[in-house]
Amino acid sequence: MKKILIFVFLAAVLSLVTSCNNDVLNKEPLGMISDNVVWADETLVNAYITEVYGEMDFFVNDLYGKSMYNTQFLGKNWFDMCMSTNISDEATDGWVAASFRNGPLTNAGGLFELWPYDLIRKQNVFLEQMAKSDLSANFKKQRIAEVRFLRAYTYFSMVKRYGGVPLITKSQSLTDSEADLYPVRNKEVEIYNFVSSEIDDIINDLPDSYSTSDLGRPTRYAALALKSRSAMFAASIATWGKMDLNGVVGIPATQAQSFWQASYDASNKIIQSGKYALYKKYWSTDKAKNYQYIFLDENNVEIIFSKQFNGNDGVGGIGHGWDLYQSPKAGNPWGGGNESAVYYSMVQSYDYIDGTPGTTMAPDLLTRNWTMGELWKNKDPRFFASIYTQGTPWQNDSLQMYFAILDANLVQVSSGSYNGILAKGASNASIFSFGVKKYLDPSVKTTPDNNMSTTDWIVFRYGEIVLNFAEAALELGKNAEALGAINQIRDRAGIALLSSISRDQIRNERKVELAFENHRYWDLRRWRTAQVALSGNQYAFRYLLDYNTRKFRVRTPLGYGTVLPKFSENQYYFPITRARIANNPNLVENPGY
Repeated sequence: MKKILIFVFLAAVLSLVTSCNNDVLNKEPLGMISDNVVWADETLVNAYITEVYGEMDFFVNDLYGKSMYNTQFLGKNWFDMCMSTNISDEATDGWVAASFRNGPLTNAGGLFELWPYDLIRKQNVFLEQMAKSDLSANFKKQRIAEVRFLRAYTYFSMVKRYGGVPLITKSQSLTDSEADLYPVRNKEVEIYNFVSSEIDDIINDLPDSYSTSDLGRPTRYAALALKSRSAMFAASIATWGKMDLNGVVGIPATQAQSFWQASYDASNKIIQSGKYALYKKYWSTDKAKNYQYIFLDENNVEIIFSKQFNGNDGVGGIGHGWDLYQSPKAGNPWGGGNESAVYYSMVQSYDYIDGTPGTTMAPDLLTRNWTMGELWKNKDPRFFASIYTQGTPWQNDSLQMYFAILDANLVQVSSGSYNGILAKGASNASIFSFGVKKYLDPSVKTTPDNNMSTTDWIVFRYGEIVLNFAEAALELGKNAEALGAINQIRDRAGIALLSSISRDQIRNERKVELAFENHRYWDLRRWRTAQVALSGNQYAFRYLLDYNTRKFRVRTPLGYGTVLPKFSENQYYFPITRARIANNPNLVENPGY
């Protein structure tokens, strides 16, 4: 049984650590647990850490608090796990089109805003109190390392949004100096250096692995994975970004190579450890199934760190709604599903098994009729594991995602039925004819309510580390190593190996291998390519059922699902916002806001 960090302690535990301890008639107040009790009891210490985990929503698709998009759903964060997919060049929202794609706002912060200094305070309180605790040295060492990992992850999640932010590593109090209470923003490079140094300090205090009862806690390899990713971000910004505000945003280009090297080294330590490998349980018989089950076979050999879920049962369980919203309309209890409508350009990013680029579609694509076997013949198996479309097998049936029928006279029928056949396929719930299959378990009936999903969400997996290694190796001039790493990924996928390697090939391999896993949007930002990729229109892809042949015509109309009205250069950093600056006048706003 998977281990879940369950919220079991009283709210008073947290309130007491930020309040004064007052003696009233020399008696402990009833209903409150004092500081000296909390930090002397392993169970209460673990409960405190559980609360910290509970506030780190950004482990799962990076959203924190309420997004602008979800204000139309009474502030409920129902779709947050889908969000980074729907504002990248992977997909658009299949239900409400582009209504939420108005980018970051100076006042509100917009989508993905994250300013969790209340959480950082809780992390700092823990570290200060544990340093003074009389608990066993081994217990203290491991739990301190664990919370330092969480704090480093928190700061990484902030720096990739805002650039430099105030680096606060102690719990503040009202008696602190004005400089401490109203801190200035540190330079961006200082935050990335802090993340790296924290990992270096704690790496030997974290275990190699945990027992089943403690799954969901970070190992030393999770810490290395964080360094691999964060150093890669810093290297990218130093390589392709610009400096401004005297280094509050931007990283000197002279530091690019050292960050690439740090990412390379951290990735290589994970690779050389032999603790993880590319998942190949079904590889010899079914490449598509093999890739699909990376995300369903929990805690497998590829998983370095994942957020554990067991479903919200109303008694302390934790669930999510990914499969409720992403599942096909057929069988969806709300008649919805297909919440992320996958772009045609995303489909084209998948090569063919012989290595032919996916952009090389048949020249007669729009002028003849097709079966699905003809249309997607020899496509990268990851396409079939990650995306569903017309004819995809699903729960003892096949999905019908066509948009209309061409009748016997080739006149389009778009409503009702024609000779007993629905004019629109029963699974046509979106604006395109593709949906996200990744993380969906076809053997499990979709739950009838939100936050009931039990599938763990992967934060770090070995496949990403191999790709990080490849990218860093290429930027360091180690082309042979980069090529070898990319070919490991392609071999596991079941497609032709490459004979040479380029930056564009590595980036496309990341796009398809890590599709819909909350990487693409952030990759485009760190590469500084979002101004092109996240501006303008995308092509749709729709099927029309030809009644005479029972095959399909394809339509690719332009203009459905604009990713963003226009991604401008200033949006590579989110706004600090007027509200935060009003609270702390020593903060400086990011350029362009």
